[in-house]
Amino acid sequence: MISIRGVSKHYGSFQVLTDCSTEVNKGEVIVVCGPSGSGKSTLIKCVNGLEPFQQGEIVVNGISVGDPKTNLPRLRAHVGMVFQHFELFPHMSIAANLTVAQEKVLGRPRDEALERGLKLLDRVGLKAHAHKHPGELSGGQQQRVAIARALAMDPICMLFDEPTSALDPEMINEVLDVMVELAQEGMTMMVVTHEMGFARKVAHRVVFMDQGRIVEDAAKEAFFATPRSERAQQFLAKILHH
Repeated sequence: MISIRGVSKHYGSFQVLTDCSTEVNKGEVIVVCGPSGSGKSTLIKCVNGLEPFQQGEIVVNGISVGDPKTNLPRLRAHVGMVFQHFELFPHMSIAANLTVAQEKVLGRPRDEALERGLKLLDRVGLKAHAHKHPGELSGGQQQRVAIARALAMDPICMLFDEPTSALDPEMINEVLDVMVELAQEGMTMMVVTHEMGFARKVAHRVVFMDQGRIVEDAAKEAFFATPRSERAQQFLAKILHH
């Protein structure tokens, strides 16, 4: 579903990603972790063309992201993206947040878009809040709306960029529960997160990054049992200790 081959990216003279390669198969859940500044968020944003890259190739469902001829808006319409800070439209109701892209990008009739949106709001436990605006919801509720909004576009895969890092501890589980359910239903997912409990529960593989490089790319069990690199061992010792 997602193929990343030899991807490098720099801002001026600063190298953000160096020769990164990994694959995500259909139905797989990949957790990307590592210390702050290791390039995790940049890598996931390269996958749907939100960040350009200078070397290598990224192919999503047979479409080359870096090809100048690729219609990126059309590609992004099928690749769900959930950000750290929700990115909902504050001036629109929750229902409108869920229908606007369906109507404008997919060309769905309003009634059909609303029906799909409400069904997904119900799924994330928020149907009763359809008439409200984002500012009236908690952070955890807003992030669940953001997930429902991404799902409303019938994505072929979902990208999550630290979806719980802006949330209060009490709200994290309500978002992770939705993500776990998605994973168990077979959604292809690439998730940048520090939530190791989530990784242990649903990830098929863990990609560990440090200083812009993929240091480890291993099955979940192998990564948690015996990480090969010293850097991953240090990272896990700190994060699991707390």
